[in-house]
Amino acid sequence: MSTTARLRDRRVHLERRATASKAVRASLVSLAGLIGGPVTNQADQEVGRVVDVVARLYGPEPYPPVTGLILRIGRRRTFVAADALDQIHAGHVRLRTARVDLRDFARRPGEALLAKDVLDHQLVDVDGVQVTRAADLYLAPLVDRVVLVGVDVSLPTLLRRLGPRRWQARPTPERVLDWQSVAPFGEQATEGPPEVRLRASRAALQRLRPADLADILEDLGRSERQQLLGWLEPEQAADALEEMEPAELENLLREARPEHAARLVDEMEPDEAADALRDLRADEREALLSRMPASEAAELRTLLTHREDTAGGAMTTRLITARPEQTVAEVRAELAAEGVHRTEIDAVAVVADDGRLICDIALFDLAVAEDITKVADLAAWCAQFGPPVTVRPDTPLTDAAEELVAARASSVLVVGEGERPVGRILADDILDALLPERGRLHFRRFLQ
Repeated sequence: MSTTARLRDRRVHLERRATASKAVRASLVSLAGLIGGPVTNQADQEVGRVVDVVARLYGPEPYPPVTGLILRIGRRRTFVAADALDQIHAGHVRLRTARVDLRDFARRPGEALLAKDVLDHQLVDVDGVQVTRAADLYLAPLVDRVVLVGVDVSLPTLLRRLGPRRWQARPTPERVLDWQSVAPFGEQATEGPPEVRLRASRAALQRLRPADLADILEDLGRSERQQLLGWLEPEQAADALEEMEPAELENLLREARPEHAARLVDEMEPDEAADALRDLRADEREALLSRMPASEAAELRTLLTHREDTAGGAMTTRLITARPEQTVAEVRAELAAEGVHRTEIDAVAVVADDGRLICDIALFDLAVAEDITKVADLAAWCAQFGPPVTVRPDTPLTDAAEELVAARASSVLVVGEGERPVGRILADDILDALLPERGRLHFRRFLQ
């Protein structure tokens, strides 16, 4: 999709949001102004005071519908269902009837207490790609019910809440984010839903780059980032973890349940996973490895035998190899099957029947070759430019870097006994290792 088309789709998406409507914005009701406000019956007699607003926060609706109120009546707290509500105004609620069916509150699946679980809690502003806090929440009538439509994240709103109540009842929204642009984090009750469902927010999170998600994860508190990781697909979460600062990633893996941490590390690229495991204590590292599939764990254990400042310690074992008798079309099909690992693949190693390296063919050369071309013919053409650049697993990274620069290449192959390729070092991995004080550079952020 072109940039123009993406911008057009984004504009249409934003225009469909409730807070883009003038009518909705004119009818906003502040949650902070509502809490503690009176609840009256049809005879305008005060029944009680608002303690909290209950909404189906974790459901399929783009805007969470209000399902009821928790009231304080004398010394008792009770629940009033949404169908008993007539009008919700700034700082005041009116009921449909003089008779109220008062019940004890029991949280149902998907429900949240907006003041207790969301107000003043962290949330992710997906549009702004940042972590912020809800200074206020806004309700509004939409179609035939009252829904949560927006979040105010401004400092003036927070200061207003600390002032006289008459200011709170009729707020002047400062910076309102549409609910569809945020991912909230709430305190889940033990009887609440074990699986959080945020369809709109999840869809928006899926559109974020791994680097953006990494920044968000680093800014979140312990509980919130574990929730966020639970919402993401394992592959997307692993991509984000690869972009995190090593110290932050180390803390995250320690915080997570061992089973979840093991799955995330297993989804990471082998070289990135090995780097993450090196930063853990031996017992922590073994606890994760023991929960991974045997083959993946064995591969990582092999990588961990190499010193961090050597080629073997920085290489990825994600290799695409080809045989001389294959056609270019066959190799392209293998590359397509590894599309999820495209950032780790910049060339294809051609090997003989005994596994010995013959040459290293750049993806560009494969892209411009005809489908019926034999890999052997491409290898013969590449041979005129000299042998492929290789290093040994125990080669110091500084020497590997010199080889990379001298060859003007984007990666170098690591070969073991019998000149068999065992891994590849990408340029950004060398820079990450040699310049740790500069943070994780990751050239592929700019290449994607």
